[in-house]
Amino acid sequence: MAADAGHEVQSQDRRARPSALHRGRSGDRRSREVRDVPENGPPAARTLVVHHDEAIAGRRIPHLTAQQVAELRLSNGEPIPTLAQTLAVIGPRLQVFVEVKSLPPRFDDRLLETLRRGPNPDGYAVHAFDHRIVQRLGARSPGLRRGVLSASYPVRPLVALEDAGATILWQERTLVDRALVDAVRGAAMQLIVWTVDDPADMEGLLALGVDAICTNRPEIGRRAVDAFREAGAA
Repeated sequence: MAADAGHEVQSQDRRARPSALHRGRSGDRRSREVRDVPENGPPAARTLVVHHDEAIAGRRIPHLTAQQVAELRLSNGEPIPTLAQTLAVIGPRLQVFVEVKSLPPRFDDRLLETLRRGPNPDGYAVHAFDHRIVQRLGARSPGLRRGVLSASYPVRPLVALEDAGATILWQERTLVDRALVDAVRGAAMQLIVWTVDDPADMEGLLALGVDAICTNRPEIGRRAVDAFREAGAA
């Protein structure tokens, strides 16, 4: 299993509702003591852990036991955290978006239970490139917010959202235009753009009215959102 855990810095601008979202790179980026990298679950122990890639030190995490994963170290010397530990560190104040990169059906309940037991279960959401996973998790937990990832321009974005039972479209940054924003937001859905690290790109996307920006540079994203809000209030 693999997923990205992120936290949102939310703007209160009702017209565009922009946000800056920290997304982990392949590595050890941290923000507010959270390593925003995907999670993989060792099948033997059915433990969900947080890591960006499927392999670490040349070893595929899904093929390892929980004990073997616990013995591995990231490049900064720290152990790989479990999803439960990560949610506990984030605490009850921030929203968390978990990108599920792979999830065998037998682990669905383990993921959902981990989210339910976290300190802010109403603030969690899942999304994936594999829209079947999103649909499946929604069938088991209808109240869980869900999104679909897209790396191509969706001619009918609402169809993709409806098919997966999702309300959030995660769209690749170079394939976003006014028509897409209007289509998604006009249907009361949300549009989050990934992965945007350039301030000029952030400014342009915020001006289009996207709901959130996924970035490796949360400090830059925060400044871009604040500047956008201040300009709108002027």
